[in-house]
Amino acid sequence: MQDDLIRLEEISKGCLLLADPSIINDPYFNRAIILITECNEEKEIVGFIMNKPLEHNFQDIISGNGKDFIIHNGGPVNKDNLYYIHNIPNLISNSIKISNNLYWGGEFSDVKNTIKNNKANTSNIRFFSGYSGWTLSQINNEVKQKSWIITNNRFMDKILDSKSNEFWKEEIKKLGDDYIIWSNAPENPNHN
Repeated sequence: MQDDLIRLEEISKGCLLLADPSIINDPYFNRAIILITECNEEKEIVGFIMNKPLEHNFQDIISGNGKDFIIHNGGPVNKDNLYYIHNIPNLISNSIKISNNLYWGGEFSDVKNTIKNNKANTSNIRFFSGYSGWTLSQINNEVKQKSWIITNNRFMDKILDSKSNEFWKEEIKKLGDDYIIWSNAPENPNHN
């Protein structure tokens, strides 16, 4: 087992879930990397898919600002809501700390002003339509069924710089041995 892998009991805010290659034909989770943003006492887990960009940007929501800020598919829950992860809590008040200089949420008016005044770039904030959510027992079952691989977020807040199209491949390859072959396989193995 790699040093950066986490035991099931240790899932926590800031860790990553890598979709196992066995998750095929799932539009949300096939080859997904999810940043866990919340693990609370009610045993609810919330996260955002970091590598599934949509064809929309922030400018589509707020005209005139933010065409460089692509909106990502955060998951299947509350798709009509916009969420954001950032590393600029000094500019976005009421942000919730995840870990390692990463925050989510905060005052939306601060987000709009920060982008309007060019005080943030794509290395500072990432937007999501929807989120991913589980109960602790759900995620435990999915990990036991080998749907997810839990790892540390060794990128810290630089995860906001990750390039979506190769992110999963690069991370799955680092697991070595049985996973290397999957890093080069097509997204749909039937197209091989």
